[in-house]
Amino acid sequence: MSAAADAAPGWPEAPGPVNSLWVPAAGPAPGPGSPALCWAALLACLSLACAYVGSLYVWNSHLPRDHPAVIKRRFTSVLIVSSLSPLFVWLWKELTGIKPGISLLVLLGFRLEGIVPATLLPLLLTMVLFLGPLIQLSMDCPWDWVDGLKVMFDPRFWALCLSDMRWLRNQVIAPLTEELVFRACMLPMLIPCTGLGPAIFTCPLFFGVAHFHHVIEQLRFRQGSVASIFLSAAFQFSYTAVFGAYTAFIFIRTGHLIGPVLCHSFCNYIGFPAICAALEHPQRLTVVISYVLGMVLFLLLLHPMTDPAFFGDIPICSLSATSSGFSVCS
Repeated sequence: MSAAADAAPGWPEAPGPVNSLWVPAAGPAPGPGSPALCWAALLACLSLACAYVGSLYVWNSHLPRDHPAVIKRRFTSVLIVSSLSPLFVWLWKELTGIKPGISLLVLLGFRLEGIVPATLLPLLLTMVLFLGPLIQLSMDCPWDWVDGLKVMFDPRFWALCLSDMRWLRNQVIAPLTEELVFRACMLPMLIPCTGLGPAIFTCPLFFGVAHFHHVIEQLRFRQGSVASIFLSAAFQFSYTAVFGAYTAFIFIRTGHLIGPVLCHSFCNYIGFPAICAALEHPQRLTVVISYVLGMVLFLLLLHPMTDPAFFGDIPICSLSATSSGFSVCS
């Protein structure tokens, strides 16, 4: 990667490779954290979130969201919006004068350097966090490990999965498009305004609010009382925001999109931990210990397993102009 000759006007210099990708734009540009830059980032992220959620409702249908016909139509619209989402970042760069000296695709996490550890380590880390639910599932599963491996390597199993529209939505399309839009595209626009650390917690707010659209369908098809629907939406906002912060952290630490996508797909498959069922499980002590052990190991391994040294130069770190954010990239 080539280094820029000078830092952008008004941006503090910093040692090391973090700012080495910065290429100043011609003419004056908003300073880091300036109101103009932050408003541009906010409006761009809001527009992107509205475009993503709005694409789900361009089809006039009286069918529920899990109907195969509805899923296929939404695949089309959401893939179009997601394919166009990098244009929001490009337009934002042109309007703000921010010119990182790397290609847009590399900035969005599409790169080969460090791709093997970026594929494996975040997924393994997430599996450690879900050690309790995984142990619980293995205890309740009627298959043994040998049968499970046979099914996993059976082409007919994967053919069945790929023919299931809900499986494709939950395990492939939703993780890929949501991580592209809400992490890869939003974080580069937020970081110059907020810095690396605050961006990790700001970005998920758009992701959490975007999930409130489920309230519309639940009210429309009367899938519960109004109070229960809004309570469920508030709970969903909470855990999607926490999960969004985690995948934003993974994206910044690795500089790759593949890790957040795989973690998202895995979490969609496992679902929210069945804590009540764990407390009532016949082998409750073993299950509870595995839950606690998983959380402790996750906290201990969070930084070592996402060490940027595994993944080469992290392109998105070049967008931060404040030294307080450098710890996220080191």
